[in-house]
Amino acid sequence: QEQIVESGGGLVQAGGSLELSCTAPANIFMMNIMAWYHQAPGKQRELVASITRDGYTNFADSVKNRFTIFRDNANKKMSLQMTKLKPEDTGVYSCAVVGTPFRGQGTQVTVSS
Repeated sequence: QEQIVESGGGLVQAGGSLELSCTAPANIFMMNIMAWYHQAPGKQRELVASITRDGYTNFADSVKNRFTIFRDNANKKMSLQMTKLKPEDTGVYSCAVVGTPFRGQGTQVTVSS
């Protein structure tokens, strides 16, 4: 069964860094814009960063200048480098193809104050 898989979550202190990774089958990965979403406890999921097949990126205001998104088309891998983490960054981060039902299960990130 084709699926998107995230990894790299964990517990980190405020101000620290984490890198998340996402892999997907080739036919899914190259389908469209790839994105990372964040769902904080008790809140709706929101898009935090996206990247086109050609590498154009977009970030939510809340993560600009702190998060960086990368895409490796050859290896069908996407990464999210998170720096200067804040407690409000806590939540489940999932990887998805924008505009499609293809989404991973997500990985938990917890930022302690």
